[in-house]
Amino acid sequence: MSNSPPPVRSRVRRLARELLVFAAFVVVLMSARSTLADHYRVPTGSMQPTVAIDDHILVNKAAYGLRVPFSSRYLTRFGGPAAGDVVVLDSPDDDKVLLKRVVGIPGTRIEVRGGRVWIDGVQAPIEHRADGLHELLGGADHVVRLTRGGGPDWGPVTIPGGRYLVMGDNRGDSRDGRFFGLVTREAILGRAIGVFWRGGPVWDGL
Repeated sequence: MSNSPPPVRSRVRRLARELLVFAAFVVVLMSARSTLADHYRVPTGSMQPTVAIDDHILVNKAAYGLRVPFSSRYLTRFGGPAAGDVVVLDSPDDDKVLLKRVVGIPGTRIEVRGGRVWIDGVQAPIEHRADGLHELLGGADHVVRLTRGGGPDWGPVTIPGGRYLVMGDNRGDSRDGRFFGLVTREAILGRAIGVFWRGGPVWDGL
């Protein structure tokens, strides 16, 4: 039996098959990141104290529907986004990805005064606790910061269909919808579901 190496043509075919399998794996992985789940590193303090600078966030990109891979177009839509959701979105100002909280959803009349939110004329409940100022927005109980007077006032505005008002929890230090306006549903890339890295492994749901 000959122990000579396989012909060059056979080696080329094998290499081509391996490259094809690898390329398919990359496409599947990138498609999953585009449509199902991804992660995001927080670059600013606009959502403090909910999340900190350099926290790594796990994002459910299928929370509001399934999209065509590598596209903002939906194949099918689910419910939401809902008031109180923490979302990642494309910035209307530049090519950055932002982390913000949904404050106003279609059909609601929103007003912001001193960083506090009024929804259809009723202020979102706020109370002082040992760990800070807590706001109840939708089903989300979270801490907010009202430094610098809570940032600019906004509204009242009735949110039109397909549009959302997003704001940071650090209300006095957040460039958000009060500056760049309402965002489209297509601009919202997914819902942040928790912090999985904060200088080390951790899990803190949002």
